[in-house]
Amino acid sequence: MSIQPIRLFGDPVLTTPAAPVTVFDRELRKLVKDLIDTMEDAPGAGLAAPQIGVPLRVFVWHVDDEIGHLVNPELSLSEEMQDGEEGCLSFPDLRYDTPRALRVVARGTNMHGEPLVVEGSEYLARAIQHETDHLDGILFIDRMPSDSRKLAMKEIRESEWFGSAVAHGREPVIKVSPHTTRGLGI
Repeated sequence: MSIQPIRLFGDPVLTTPAAPVTVFDRELRKLVKDLIDTMEDAPGAGLAAPQIGVPLRVFVWHVDDEIGHLVNPELSLSEEMQDGEEGCLSFPDLRYDTPRALRVVARGTNMHGEPLVVEGSEYLARAIQHETDHLDGILFIDRMPSDSRKLAMKEIRESEWFGSAVAHGREPVIKVSPHTTRGLGI
């Protein structure tokens, strides 16, 4: 078991788009195992490679007793939307209402380079969209309406963990997603 430290909001790796995986080897399989071990230890419903400081397009999830992973995902989103509370291991103990597509079809590969299609709705769809956003350097607070995001930022700045990121010279960057949240693919 290899549990890795989870990067917190303010770390630039979280707002930098990740590179596609091009080599499917033992190192990639170890990364997937590390992601799963770290996610389960946290515990969380998903974890993307940038959250442990690895800028590659890989994420894992644990939803409805299913543990899975996806490499180099591409998403097709439903036009129907869902609202719901969302959290993130890079924002400890904070949860906010975040709009997401109700259904998703994610295409990519597994850690062996074999094609993989994952279809999900509701919570699984939310998790897949959240983790894919991490791979694009987008944080879930970037998906929130601006008035809600302002309130969230106030709470984040007042959180106990936020000072540790700033103290290490990692001033947070807030981006507004260039992607529509009305059902178009990411």
